[in-house]
Amino acid sequence: MTTNAGIIQKESLDAARDVLQDTFTVIDLRNETLYTPKEALLPRSETLFSLELGAGEITAEDYSAKTILFGVKPCDARSILNLDCVFMEDDNKDAVYEQRREALTVISVACTEIPYPACFCDSMGGSPTGTEGADIMLHETADGEAYIVMPVTEKSEAVISIWEKANLLSPATGAPAKRTPSCIFQFDKPESLPAKLIQAFDDPAWARFSEACIGCGTCSYICPTCYCFDIDSEIRKNTAEEFRCWDCCMFSDYSRMAGGHNPRPTKKERLRNRYLHKLAYFDERYGKTLCVGCGRCISKCPAGLDIALVAEWGTLL
Repeated sequence: MTTNAGIIQKESLDAARDVLQDTFTVIDLRNETLYTPKEALLPRSETLFSLELGAGEITAEDYSAKTILFGVKPCDARSILNLDCVFMEDDNKDAVYEQRREALTVISVACTEIPYPACFCDSMGGSPTGTEGADIMLHETADGEAYIVMPVTEKSEAVISIWEKANLLSPATGAPAKRTPSCIFQFDKPESLPAKLIQAFDDPAWARFSEACIGCGTCSYICPTCYCFDIDSEIRKNTAEEFRCWDCCMFSDYSRMAGGHNPRPTKKERLRNRYLHKLAYFDERYGKTLCVGCGRCISKCPAGLDIALVAEWGTLL
């Protein structure tokens, strides 16, 4: 589905903002987004099922409510497909994730300007105007007054139908989209990068990369594709709940085993594992790089660590 459905004026978005002014005061579709789609598909904490003690009744949570993510950047939309590889495998689907995923519609906005100074999505196989992972793509018009509405998947039909009934769409003639921008940081990622990094498993450079790391886990929690989690249970009055919450492979006890042995005892091993997972291991299993080049882990790291430099180092091996 590539035919334009029409254009939607920015003044229509302003009207929506006025209606929802208690929720937010600004609709900003150009700058960086605060949250990633992961927040909607794999929440920080979620109840998987609950048990009424004494009655023995098990209640599975229902997460099938229709959800729309609006204003998603192309790199973040692409990250959803990476999460799908893990949680939607044919023989091993995660039922809770599957419910949310099937109920989700993603409205993405092409970047007319690079929102993250550290963004390098086009070096990781993406594009600032890419449609991967999107159900609807919005392209800003040349005059900056409207967005061209491009259906990408069949999920777009319901949303576009609502917009048409509300008279929000008008013909897209005479409204060309702006050119595709280029990320500030760029490098040529070879197909052999995963193999090169794995061959450098014992390279002393990993120790140097990890020197500044403080093990805070910021990189994992703001990453759109990190999916480590822990499962635990809790009793509240007469109800026992099984819940899932985010975890992080950069924490010192993440890989510690029951007997006390830890195969990743220092931050060098933990940082190496994270970077190899992003740039090599995931590619080996699913045929794509887990990192989408959004740049969040670079701009938010309190120690100034840079996964892009690790990837670029790998190209030189």
